[in-house]
Amino acid sequence: MNELQEKYARVLLETCLKVEKNQSLFISYNIERSDFVRIVTKIAYELGVKDIFYDVSDPYLKHEALLNLDVEELKKLSFWNKEMWNVYAKKGAAFLMLASETPGLMKDVDQKKMTAMAKYSYETRKEFDSLRDKSMVPWCIAAVPTKAWAEELFKNDKNPEETLWNKIFDICSIKEKDPVEIWNKKIEKLNIRGKKLTDYQFKTLKYKSSNGTDFTVDLPSGHIWASGKETLTSGKEVLVNFPTEEVFTSPDCKSANGVVYSSKPLAYQDVIIDKFNIRFENGKAVETHAKQGEETLKNMIGICENSDMLGEVALVPYDSPISNTNQIFLETLFDENAACHIALGDSFPECINNGPTIDKDILFKEHNLNKCDSHVDFMVGTKDLEIIGITKEGKEVPIFENGNFTEMFS
Repeated sequence: MNELQEKYARVLLETCLKVEKNQSLFISYNIERSDFVRIVTKIAYELGVKDIFYDVSDPYLKHEALLNLDVEELKKLSFWNKEMWNVYAKKGAAFLMLASETPGLMKDVDQKKMTAMAKYSYETRKEFDSLRDKSMVPWCIAAVPTKAWAEELFKNDKNPEETLWNKIFDICSIKEKDPVEIWNKKIEKLNIRGKKLTDYQFKTLKYKSSNGTDFTVDLPSGHIWASGKETLTSGKEVLVNFPTEEVFTSPDCKSANGVVYSSKPLAYQDVIIDKFNIRFENGKAVETHAKQGEETLKNMIGICENSDMLGEVALVPYDSPISNTNQIFLETLFDENAACHIALGDSFPECINNGPTIDKDILFKEHNLNKCDSHVDFMVGTKDLEIIGITKEGKEVPIFENGNFTEMFS
């Protein structure tokens, strides 16, 4: 296991982030995975890193604080203050964000308090977000197991943490002889698919599936379909999501109309939101219902300015490696790469021509790319999802049939 963890850590640092000698490194992680972070640290020092900042989180301490302190008292804790993200972004640090889940832990917490603290976190790391929007920050999100997360997924397993580690290794091709070559080929295929979609310059996407989704959204002129590999202003290419199966773009945030139904549960701030739908009118989410976590969903949609509009549409075939595991992971990094998804909140400047060089306010005013402090993906892909792209001339082009890309985009 340690050998595979070391191989995983090397791929994250050397291939996804391309960490350089004397570059600073910022690692955010759950305290439970300090053992893995020690492995990452050892490799980072071998690569010549001299400065590492550890942003350590403990969800159980967060939970107790949320139950017992008011918002102003909570702001004094380091868990929600993200100012060091700004400091290290200005240093040119590489950011490794190790995602973990504690499903359902926060279900007994005042959701308004949760919303306030999430908003505070966004407000304290604006410089980091700005530099990331300008493609000046190398970053990567990857997953590591925790005991509670593994036990939730594999309730009858004798060693659920080991099982989840192995799932992650399999999905990320870590057990293969040369995972880097595998991922280079995968990204190349995603980039080719993205270019085909970009060349069409679709004006509108139309979604329909038997679960009730009936939805349209426009795309701005000059939009770009991207993959998980981002080219920074320095010329360095980094893999920002590991793993990734998607191609994505940012829509006209004022154009969404109709209703979308979730196809998988959403784990948001350690609360599960499930079996929900959202209705849009002229870009805004105006009505929502959920069988589980409805209050959290409503707070999420209203967490800050423009968080009720879309910032991303992403395409992932139903017949994809993560989907084919038949496992719901309750972690967006994996679940969003098993299904088509859309995101409420912030858009991606790299999804418009010269976007990273354009002020975010101008992108919002002139291209209708959303400007928002939050960004939350949720899954809408189903086995029978159909997506039609409509060109500026009104021609309808099938993009998805029966949950998968049509032949021209395969």
